[in-house]
Amino acid sequence: MPVKAAIARTLSALSLICATALTAAACSDNTAAGGDQDQSTQRKVDPTARLDGVHLTMWTAQNTVGAPKQVIKAFEKATGATVGTQAIPDQYEQNVPTKLAAGDRPDLMFWQPSISTLPFIHPEQNLLPLDDEPWVAKLGKTERSLGTIKGTRYAAIVTTPAMLGVYYNKAAFAKAGITAMPRSYDELLAAAEKIRKRVPDVAPFFEVGGDKWPLQWQVQVQLTDLPSTWWDKLNKNQAKWTDPVVVKAISTYRDRLLGAGLAQRSYKTATFVQQGDALMQGTAAMALNVTSLQTEIQAKHSTAQIDRTLGWFPISRSSATGMYSPDQTNGVVAFKTGDTRRQDAARQFLAFWLGPDYADYIKTMKIPSVEPAVPNPGGLPQTAKDQAAALGKAVGVFQAKAIVAPDLHLGLADMIYGKKTPQQVAEYVQNEFSQIAKAQGAPGF
Repeated sequence: MPVKAAIARTLSALSLICATALTAAACSDNTAAGGDQDQSTQRKVDPTARLDGVHLTMWTAQNTVGAPKQVIKAFEKATGATVGTQAIPDQYEQNVPTKLAAGDRPDLMFWQPSISTLPFIHPEQNLLPLDDEPWVAKLGKTERSLGTIKGTRYAAIVTTPAMLGVYYNKAAFAKAGITAMPRSYDELLAAAEKIRKRVPDVAPFFEVGGDKWPLQWQVQVQLTDLPSTWWDKLNKNQAKWTDPVVVKAISTYRDRLLGAGLAQRSYKTATFVQQGDALMQGTAAMALNVTSLQTEIQAKHSTAQIDRTLGWFPISRSSATGMYSPDQTNGVVAFKTGDTRRQDAARQFLAFWLGPDYADYIKTMKIPSVEPAVPNPGGLPQTAKDQAAALGKAVGVFQAKAIVAPDLHLGLADMIYGKKTPQQVAEYVQNEFSQIAKAQGAPGF
Protein backbone atom coordinates (compact mmCIF):
# COMPACT_ATOMS: atom_id res chain seq x y z
CA MET A 1 0.00 0.00 0.00
CA PRO A 2 1.14 3.54 -0.67
CA VAL A 3 1.75 4.60 2.93
CA LYS A 4 4.83 6.80 2.71
CA ALA A 5 3.15 10.05 3.69
CA ALA A 6 1.33 8.56 6.66
CA ILE A 7 4.44 7.38 8.41
CA ALA A 8 6.32 10.62 8.77
CA ARG A 9 3.58 13.21 8.51
CA THR A 10 4.09 16.26 10.66
CA LEU A 11 2.14 16.46 13.89
CA SER A 12 3.13 19.99 14.84
CA ALA A 13 -0.10 21.62 13.68
CA LEU A 14 -2.00 18.86 15.45
CA SER A 15 -0.87 20.21 18.80
CA LEU A 16 -3.06 23.24 18.35
CA ILE A 17 -6.03 21.07 17.45
CA CYS A 18 -5.54 18.95 20.54
CA ALA A 19 -5.04 21.94 22.77
CA THR A 20 -8.19 23.70 21.58
CA ALA A 21 -10.99 22.29 19.47
CA LEU A 22 -10.67 18.55 19.98
CA THR A 23 -9.83 18.64 23.67
CA ALA A 24 -12.62 21.08 24.36
CA ALA A 25 -15.08 18.94 22.47
CA ALA A 26 -14.07 15.81 24.31
CA CYS A 27 -14.16 17.50 27.70
CA SER A 28 -17.61 18.95 27.12
CA ASP A 29 -18.75 15.69 25.50
CA ASN A 30 -20.09 17.52 22.46
CA THR A 31 -18.82 14.80 20.13
CA ALA A 32 -18.66 11.79 22.41
CA ALA A 33 -21.52 9.36 22.44
CA GLY A 34 -23.06 8.27 25.69
CA GLY A 35 -21.73 5.37 27.71
CA ASP A 36 -24.80 3.17 27.21
CA GLN A 37 -23.86 2.55 23.62
CA ASP A 38 -20.86 0.49 24.69
CA GLN A 39 -23.36 -2.29 25.35
CA SER A 40 -23.08 -3.24 21.66
CA THR A 41 -19.57 -4.51 22.35
CA GLN A 42 -21.02 -7.19 24.62
CA ARG A 43 -22.93 -8.91 21.81
CA LYS A 44 -21.33 -11.84 19.99
CA VAL A 45 -20.51 -11.24 16.37
CA ASP A 46 -21.63 -13.38 13.43
CA PRO A 47 -19.46 -12.12 10.54
CA THR A 48 -21.99 -13.05 7.85
CA ALA A 49 -25.30 -12.25 9.59
CA ARG A 50 -27.81 -10.35 7.43
CA LEU A 51 -27.69 -6.56 7.70
CA ASP A 52 -30.24 -5.53 5.09
CA GLY A 53 -30.94 -1.80 5.22
CA VAL A 54 -27.83 -0.93 7.27
CA HIS A 55 -25.48 1.67 5.81
CA LEU A 56 -22.01 2.32 7.21
CA THR A 57 -19.60 5.13 6.42
CA MET A 58 -15.83 4.73 6.44
CA TRP A 59 -13.23 7.50 6.38
CA THR A 60 -9.94 6.93 4.60
CA ALA A 61 -6.95 9.00 3.58
CA GLN A 62 -6.79 10.03 -0.06
CA ASN A 63 -4.08 7.48 -0.77
CA THR A 64 -5.99 4.60 0.85
CA VAL A 65 -9.50 5.11 -0.48
CA GLY A 66 -9.14 1.96 -2.57
CA ALA A 67 -7.64 -0.16 0.21
CA PRO A 68 -10.95 -1.52 1.62
CA LYS A 69 -12.59 -1.96 -1.78
CA GLN A 70 -12.36 -5.76 -1.88
CA VAL A 71 -13.61 -6.34 1.66
CA ILE A 72 -16.46 -3.84 1.25
CA LYS A 73 -17.70 -5.56 -1.89
CA ALA A 74 -17.50 -8.99 -0.26
CA PHE A 75 -19.19 -7.78 2.95
CA GLU A 76 -22.04 -6.15 1.07
CA LYS A 77 -22.63 -9.35 -0.90
CA ALA A 78 -22.53 -11.54 2.22
CA THR A 79 -24.69 -9.39 4.51
CA GLY A 80 -26.83 -7.02 2.45
CA ALA A 81 -25.34 -3.97 4.16
CA THR A 82 -23.83 -1.04 2.26
CA VAL A 83 -20.55 0.67 3.10
CA GLY A 84 -19.62 4.05 1.69
CA THR A 85 -16.09 5.46 1.80
CA GLN A 86 -15.16 9.11 2.18
CA ALA A 87 -11.62 10.27 1.45
CA ILE A 88 -10.56 12.98 3.90
CA PRO A 89 -8.31 15.61 2.25
CA ASP A 90 -4.65 15.69 3.17
CA GLN A 91 -3.26 16.19 5.63
CA TYR A 92 -5.26 13.30 7.02
CA GLU A 93 -3.85 13.30 10.54
CA GLN A 94 -4.75 16.97 10.92
CA ASN A 95 -8.10 17.10 9.15
CA VAL A 96 -9.65 14.08 10.88
CA PRO A 97 -9.42 15.54 14.43
CA THR A 98 -10.79 18.83 13.13
CA LYS A 99 -13.84 17.12 11.62
CA LEU A 100 -14.41 15.13 14.81
CA ALA A 101 -14.19 18.27 16.90
CA ALA A 102 -16.91 19.80 14.70
CA GLY A 103 -19.22 16.89 15.53
CA ASP A 104 -18.83 14.86 12.33
CA ARG A 105 -18.00 11.17 12.68
CA PRO A 106 -17.99 8.00 10.59
CA ASP A 107 -18.80 4.44 11.65
CA LEU A 108 -15.31 3.19 10.71
CA MET A 109 -12.00 4.83 9.92
CA PHE A 110 -8.41 4.05 9.03
CA TRP A 111 -6.12 5.42 11.77
CA GLN A 112 -2.56 4.82 12.90
CA PRO A 113 -2.75 2.38 15.86
CA SER A 114 0.24 3.77 17.78
CA ILE A 115 0.52 5.39 21.21
CA SER A 116 1.73 8.57 19.51
CA THR A 117 -1.26 9.02 17.18
CA LEU A 118 -4.25 7.04 18.48
CA PRO A 119 -4.78 9.48 21.40
CA PHE A 120 -5.45 12.37 19.01
CA ILE A 121 -8.95 11.07 18.36
CA HIS A 122 -9.69 10.57 22.08
CA PRO A 123 -10.47 6.85 21.95
CA GLU A 124 -11.96 6.65 25.44
CA GLN A 125 -14.69 9.10 24.46
CA ASN A 126 -15.12 8.36 20.78
CA LEU A 127 -14.32 4.73 19.96
CA LEU A 128 -15.80 1.32 20.65
CA PRO A 129 -13.54 -0.93 22.76
CA LEU A 130 -12.58 -4.05 20.81
CA ASP A 131 -10.87 -6.24 23.42
CA ASP A 132 -13.26 -9.19 23.14
CA GLU A 133 -13.60 -9.36 19.35
CA PRO A 134 -13.12 -12.81 17.77
CA TRP A 135 -10.13 -11.75 15.65
CA VAL A 136 -7.91 -10.41 18.46
CA ALA A 137 -6.40 -13.79 19.36
CA LYS A 138 -5.65 -14.47 15.67
CA LEU A 139 -3.22 -11.55 15.32
CA GLY A 140 0.53 -12.01 15.32
CA LYS A 141 2.57 -10.94 18.33
CA THR A 142 3.71 -7.59 16.95
CA GLU A 143 0.26 -6.78 15.56
CA ARG A 144 -1.34 -7.51 18.95
CA SER A 145 0.98 -4.94 20.53
CA LEU A 146 -0.63 -2.19 18.44
CA GLY A 147 -3.98 -0.49 18.76
CA THR A 148 -4.29 -0.28 22.55
CA ILE A 149 -4.32 2.67 24.92
CA LYS A 150 -4.11 2.19 28.69
CA GLY A 151 -4.79 -1.51 28.30
CA THR A 152 -7.90 -1.20 26.13
CA ARG A 153 -7.98 -2.14 22.44
CA TYR A 154 -9.47 0.44 20.12
CA ALA A 155 -8.11 -0.59 16.71
CA ALA A 156 -8.34 -3.66 14.53
CA ILE A 157 -5.02 -4.43 12.83
CA VAL A 158 -5.72 -5.28 9.20
CA THR A 159 -2.25 -4.92 7.64
CA THR A 160 1.25 -5.49 8.93
CA PRO A 161 3.19 -2.46 10.16
CA ALA A 162 5.73 -1.09 7.75
CA MET A 163 9.13 -2.72 8.18
CA LEU A 164 12.28 -0.61 8.25
CA GLY A 165 15.36 -2.22 6.78
CA VAL A 166 17.90 -2.06 3.96
CA TYR A 167 16.99 -2.64 0.32
CA TYR A 168 20.10 -3.45 -1.68
CA ASN A 169 21.07 -3.98 -5.29
CA LYS A 170 22.48 -7.48 -5.66
CA ALA A 171 24.81 -6.63 -8.55
CA ALA A 172 26.34 -3.69 -6.67
CA PHE A 173 26.99 -5.88 -3.64
CA ALA A 174 28.56 -8.54 -5.85
CA LYS A 175 30.86 -6.01 -7.54
CA ALA A 176 31.95 -4.74 -4.12
CA GLY A 177 32.63 -8.28 -2.93
CA ILE A 178 30.04 -8.12 -0.15
CA THR A 179 28.75 -11.62 0.56
CA ALA A 180 27.74 -11.36 4.23
CA MET A 181 25.01 -8.89 5.12
CA PRO A 182 25.88 -6.24 7.74
CA ARG A 183 24.68 -7.06 11.24
CA SER A 184 25.05 -3.66 12.92
CA TYR A 185 24.98 0.00 11.94
CA ASP A 186 28.78 0.22 12.07
CA GLU A 187 29.00 -2.77 9.71
CA LEU A 188 26.45 -1.09 7.45
CA LEU A 189 28.63 2.01 7.17
CA ALA A 190 31.67 -0.19 6.58
CA ALA A 191 29.85 -1.91 3.70
CA ALA A 192 28.99 1.50 2.26
CA GLU A 193 32.66 2.52 2.42
CA LYS A 194 33.62 -0.67 0.60
CA ILE A 195 31.10 0.12 -2.17
CA ARG A 196 32.38 3.71 -2.47
CA LYS A 197 35.94 2.51 -2.97
CA ARG A 198 35.34 -0.57 -5.14
CA VAL A 199 32.35 0.54 -7.23
CA PRO A 200 32.87 4.31 -7.65
CA ASP A 201 30.09 4.72 -10.22
CA VAL A 202 27.46 3.49 -7.71
CA ALA A 203 26.27 5.56 -4.75
CA PRO A 204 26.47 3.49 -1.55
CA PHE A 205 23.21 4.99 -0.19
CA PHE A 206 20.37 6.84 -1.88
CA GLU A 207 19.05 9.51 0.48
CA VAL A 208 15.83 11.48 -0.03
CA GLY A 209 16.16 15.13 0.96
CA GLY A 210 13.55 16.24 -1.53
CA ASP A 211 10.66 14.44 0.14
CA LYS A 212 12.32 14.80 3.57
CA TRP A 213 10.42 12.09 5.49
CA PRO A 214 12.87 9.23 4.74
CA LEU A 215 15.75 11.23 6.27
CA GLN A 216 14.69 10.08 9.74
CA TRP A 217 15.46 6.39 9.25
CA GLN A 218 19.27 6.59 9.43
CA VAL A 219 18.93 8.23 12.85
CA GLN A 220 16.09 5.97 14.00
CA VAL A 221 18.20 2.85 13.42
CA GLN A 222 20.91 4.22 15.72
CA LEU A 223 18.43 4.62 18.60
CA THR A 224 17.40 0.97 18.74
CA ASP A 225 19.69 0.15 21.67
CA LEU A 226 18.00 2.64 23.95
CA PRO A 227 16.33 0.69 26.78
CA SER A 228 12.59 0.79 27.36
CA THR A 229 13.32 2.72 30.55
CA TRP A 230 14.70 5.61 28.46
CA TRP A 231 11.49 5.81 26.47
CA ASP A 232 9.47 5.62 29.69
CA LYS A 233 11.48 8.53 31.07
CA LEU A 234 11.09 10.48 27.83
CA ASN A 235 7.32 10.07 28.05
CA LYS A 236 7.41 11.45 31.61
CA ASN A 237 9.69 14.39 30.72
CA GLN A 238 12.58 12.80 32.64
CA ALA A 239 14.72 12.15 29.53
CA LYS A 240 15.02 14.39 26.50
CA TRP A 241 15.67 14.33 22.79
CA THR A 242 18.66 16.54 23.52
CA ASP A 243 20.38 13.76 25.49
CA PRO A 244 23.89 13.01 24.14
CA VAL A 245 22.88 9.64 22.67
CA VAL A 246 20.37 11.31 20.33
CA VAL A 247 22.69 14.16 19.35
CA LYS A 248 25.41 11.62 18.59
CA ALA A 249 23.10 9.67 16.28
CA ILE A 250 22.27 12.84 14.36
CA SER A 251 25.95 13.80 14.17
CA THR A 252 26.87 10.32 12.92
CA TYR A 253 24.38 10.67 10.07
CA ARG A 254 25.78 14.07 9.10
CA ASP A 255 29.47 13.29 9.47
CA ARG A 256 29.99 9.56 8.85
CA LEU A 257 27.41 9.11 6.09
CA LEU A 258 26.60 12.37 4.29
CA GLY A 259 29.89 14.08 5.04
CA ALA A 260 31.87 10.97 4.10
CA GLY A 261 30.38 10.84 0.61
CA LEU A 262 28.30 7.71 1.22
CA ALA A 263 25.16 9.16 -0.40
CA GLN A 264 24.49 10.19 -4.00
CA ARG A 265 25.33 13.78 -4.95
CA SER A 266 21.66 14.73 -5.26
CA TYR A 267 20.75 13.70 -1.72
CA LYS A 268 19.49 17.18 -0.81
CA THR A 269 16.82 17.22 -3.53
CA ALA A 270 16.23 13.57 -4.49
CA THR A 271 12.74 12.08 -4.25
CA PHE A 272 11.25 8.89 -2.92
CA VAL A 273 10.29 7.72 -6.43
CA GLN A 274 13.84 8.29 -7.63
CA GLN A 275 15.11 6.15 -4.76
CA GLY A 276 13.30 3.06 -6.01
CA ASP A 277 14.36 3.73 -9.58
CA ALA A 278 18.01 4.10 -8.58
CA LEU A 279 17.97 0.79 -6.74
CA MET A 280 16.43 -1.09 -9.65
CA GLN A 281 18.75 0.58 -12.16
CA GLY A 282 21.83 -0.11 -10.05
CA THR A 283 22.99 3.50 -9.74
CA ALA A 284 22.56 3.18 -5.95
CA ALA A 285 23.52 0.17 -3.85
CA MET A 286 21.34 0.66 -0.75
CA ALA A 287 18.33 2.46 0.60
CA LEU A 288 17.26 2.42 4.24
CA ASN A 289 13.49 2.75 4.15
CA VAL A 290 10.15 1.26 5.15
CA THR A 291 7.67 -0.94 3.28
CA SER A 292 6.42 2.05 1.29
CA LEU A 293 9.47 1.57 -0.90
CA GLN A 294 8.52 -2.06 -1.46
CA THR A 295 5.06 -0.94 -2.58
CA GLU A 296 6.49 1.71 -4.88
CA ILE A 297 8.83 -0.77 -6.55
CA GLN A 298 6.15 -3.47 -6.85
CA ALA A 299 3.89 -1.02 -8.68
CA LYS A 300 6.47 -0.72 -11.47
CA HIS A 301 8.17 -4.11 -11.62
CA SER A 302 7.26 -7.78 -11.67
CA THR A 303 8.11 -10.18 -8.87
CA ALA A 304 10.68 -11.85 -11.14
CA GLN A 305 12.38 -8.52 -11.88
CA ILE A 306 12.52 -7.59 -8.21
CA ASP A 307 13.83 -11.01 -7.17
CA ARG A 308 16.62 -10.80 -9.75
CA THR A 309 17.65 -7.29 -8.77
CA LEU A 310 17.02 -6.60 -5.09
CA GLY A 311 17.54 -8.08 -1.66
CA TRP A 312 16.51 -6.90 1.79
CA PHE A 313 17.95 -7.33 5.27
CA PRO A 314 17.02 -6.07 8.75
CA ILE A 315 19.37 -3.80 10.67
CA SER A 316 19.57 -2.00 13.99
CA ARG A 317 22.29 -0.33 16.04
CA SER A 318 24.03 -3.49 17.19
CA SER A 319 22.24 -6.44 15.58
CA ALA A 320 20.46 -7.72 12.49
CA THR A 321 17.06 -6.78 13.88
CA GLY A 322 14.42 -4.98 11.88
CA MET A 323 12.20 -2.14 13.01
CA TYR A 324 8.46 -1.77 12.53
CA SER A 325 6.65 1.48 11.93
CA PRO A 326 2.87 1.74 12.37
CA ASP A 327 0.89 3.87 9.92
CA GLN A 328 -2.72 4.73 9.19
CA THR A 329 -3.22 1.82 6.79
CA ASN A 330 -2.58 -0.70 9.58
CA GLY A 331 -5.47 0.14 11.89
CA VAL A 332 -9.25 0.49 11.59
CA VAL A 333 -11.31 1.97 14.43
CA ALA A 334 -15.07 1.86 15.08
CA PHE A 335 -16.91 4.87 16.50
CA LYS A 336 -19.54 5.30 19.13
CA THR A 337 -22.33 6.79 17.03
CA GLY A 338 -25.36 6.42 19.30
CA ASP A 339 -26.88 3.90 16.85
CA THR A 340 -26.56 0.43 18.38
CA ARG A 341 -27.40 -1.36 15.13
CA ARG A 342 -24.70 0.48 13.20
CA GLN A 343 -22.18 -0.08 15.98
CA ASP A 344 -22.91 -3.81 15.88
CA ALA A 345 -22.60 -3.72 12.09
CA ALA A 346 -19.23 -1.95 12.33
CA ARG A 347 -17.96 -4.68 14.66
CA GLN A 348 -19.34 -7.29 12.25
CA PHE A 349 -17.51 -5.62 9.37
CA LEU A 350 -14.21 -5.93 11.25
CA ALA A 351 -14.97 -9.55 12.16
CA PHE A 352 -15.71 -10.30 8.50
CA TRP A 353 -12.55 -8.50 7.34
CA LEU A 354 -10.26 -10.40 9.75
CA GLY A 355 -12.31 -13.59 9.54
CA PRO A 356 -13.95 -15.18 6.48
CA ASP A 357 -12.59 -12.61 4.04
CA TYR A 358 -9.02 -12.15 5.21
CA ALA A 359 -7.30 -14.62 2.88
CA ASP A 360 -9.08 -13.09 -0.13
CA TYR A 361 -8.25 -9.58 1.05
CA ILE A 362 -4.48 -10.07 1.31
CA LYS A 363 -4.46 -11.98 -1.98
CA THR A 364 -6.15 -9.05 -3.71
CA MET A 365 -3.87 -6.51 -2.04
CA LYS A 366 -0.72 -8.65 -2.50
CA ILE A 367 0.41 -8.03 1.07
CA PRO A 368 1.63 -10.22 3.97
CA SER A 369 -0.82 -11.57 6.54
CA VAL A 370 -1.31 -10.24 10.08
CA GLU A 371 -2.65 -13.64 11.15
CA PRO A 372 -0.13 -16.50 11.47
CA ALA A 373 -2.86 -19.02 10.66
CA VAL A 374 -3.57 -17.31 7.33
CA PRO A 375 -0.59 -17.84 5.01
CA ASN A 376 0.88 -15.05 2.93
CA PRO A 377 -0.49 -14.95 -0.63
CA GLY A 378 1.58 -16.48 -3.38
CA GLY A 379 3.61 -14.39 -5.77
CA LEU A 380 5.13 -11.96 -3.28
CA PRO A 381 8.71 -10.82 -4.01
CA GLN A 382 11.34 -12.32 -1.74
CA THR A 383 12.01 -8.88 -0.28
CA ALA A 384 8.39 -8.74 0.94
CA LYS A 385 8.65 -12.24 2.37
CA ASP A 386 11.86 -11.36 4.20
CA GLN A 387 10.21 -8.31 5.74
CA ALA A 388 7.26 -10.37 6.93
CA ALA A 389 9.60 -12.96 8.43
CA ALA A 390 11.54 -10.28 10.32
CA LEU A 391 8.44 -8.68 11.83
CA GLY A 392 8.14 -11.10 14.74
CA LYS A 393 11.48 -10.03 16.24
CA ALA A 394 11.33 -6.39 15.16
CA VAL A 395 11.43 -3.43 17.53
CA GLY A 396 9.32 -0.32 17.17
CA VAL A 397 10.48 2.99 15.74
CA PHE A 398 9.94 5.99 18.00
CA GLN A 399 6.42 6.47 16.63
CA ALA A 400 5.58 3.24 18.47
CA LYS A 401 7.43 4.15 21.69
CA ALA A 402 7.05 7.88 22.27
CA ILE A 403 3.74 9.46 23.27
CA VAL A 404 4.36 12.09 20.59
CA ALA A 405 6.02 11.52 17.22
CA PRO A 406 8.01 14.72 16.57
CA ASP A 407 9.08 15.84 13.11
CA LEU A 408 12.69 14.69 13.24
CA HIS A 409 12.79 14.60 9.44
CA LEU A 410 12.11 18.33 9.20
CA GLY A 411 14.96 19.11 11.55
CA LEU A 412 17.25 16.84 9.54
CA ALA A 413 16.17 18.56 6.32
CA ASP A 414 17.31 21.86 7.81
CA MET A 415 20.56 20.21 8.82
CA ILE A 416 21.45 18.95 5.35
CA TYR A 417 20.99 22.49 4.05
CA GLY A 418 23.26 23.87 6.77
CA LYS A 419 20.47 25.63 8.67
CA LYS A 420 20.79 23.55 11.86
CA THR A 421 23.54 21.75 13.71
CA PRO A 422 22.87 18.28 15.18
CA GLN A 423 22.39 19.92 18.57
CA GLN A 424 19.87 22.36 17.12
CA VAL A 425 18.01 19.50 15.41
CA ALA A 426 17.70 17.77 18.77
CA GLU A 427 16.50 21.01 20.40
CA TYR A 428 13.91 21.47 17.65
CA VAL A 429 12.60 17.93 18.18
CA GLN A 430 12.54 18.29 21.97
CA ASN A 431 10.66 21.57 21.77
CA GLU A 432 7.99 20.13 19.50
CA PHE A 433 7.72 16.96 21.58
CA SER A 434 7.24 18.82 24.85
CA GLN A 435 4.75 21.30 23.38
CA ILE A 436 2.48 18.59 21.98
CA ALA A 437 2.81 16.41 25.10
CA LYS A 438 1.77 19.39 27.20
CA ALA A 439 -1.18 20.07 24.88
CA GLN A 440 -2.25 16.46 25.31
CA GLY A 441 -2.11 16.84 29.09
CA ALA A 442 0.62 14.21 29.47
CA PRO A 443 1.82 13.84 33.10
CA GLY A 444 5.13 15.58 33.76
CA PHE A 445 4.77 18.24 31.06
